[in-house]
Amino acid sequence: MTIFYKLENQMYVNITNRCGCDCVFCIRNNGDGVGDADTLWLTHEPALDEIKVAFDAQDLTDVCQIVFCGYGEPMERADIVVDVCEYIKNKCDIPVRLNTNGLVQLIDPAFDTRRLNIMDAVSISLNADNADDYNRVTRSSYGDGSFDAMLTFAKNVKALTEVCFTVVQFPDCEKYWNETACRNLADSLGIPLRIRAYSQ
Repeated sequence: MTIFYKLENQMYVNITNRCGCDCVFCIRNNGDGVGDADTLWLTHEPALDEIKVAFDAQDLTDVCQIVFCGYGEPMERADIVVDVCEYIKNKCDIPVRLNTNGLVQLIDPAFDTRRLNIMDAVSISLNADNADDYNRVTRSSYGDGSFDAMLTFAKNVKALTEVCFTVVQFPDCEKYWNETACRNLADSLGIPLRIRAYSQ
């Protein structure tokens, strides 16, 4: 079972396969593994102690960043994400980033977003510049409130750490999102936008 995997000079943390979205571009639809991992499908969700043991066994040589991003939405296990980040920071000085759909307040309304100030960076999937297109891209199980919840999360986290938005340039993506409109929205919130390449 793969908890940590590497792609180029980044190490990724895979702690859940759960996700409330079913994005049209999701890499899980194209294969079982990424980077040096043959499969990222977990046999079970690893406990905190299990994650710590797996981290201690990693070779961190040449790793420039550690990223919470696997075959699920990391914030499905928000408290574990923070606990693991604290453990990593007590072990090394490598920057830690969270990749998220930004829907944690719908996933776990009790989670205190301020705990994410431990992250060096948070990358949020913007996916579109309006709620209708966002829902068509993400197919969020949380329904019509998802887009606004994601934007609120972005505004809150922006006060805590470095934040960026992402959109994925997948085939026929122009049917779902407009780059200029997404940039205008990101600019209005003072958050950088990164265009991600589609992974097959």
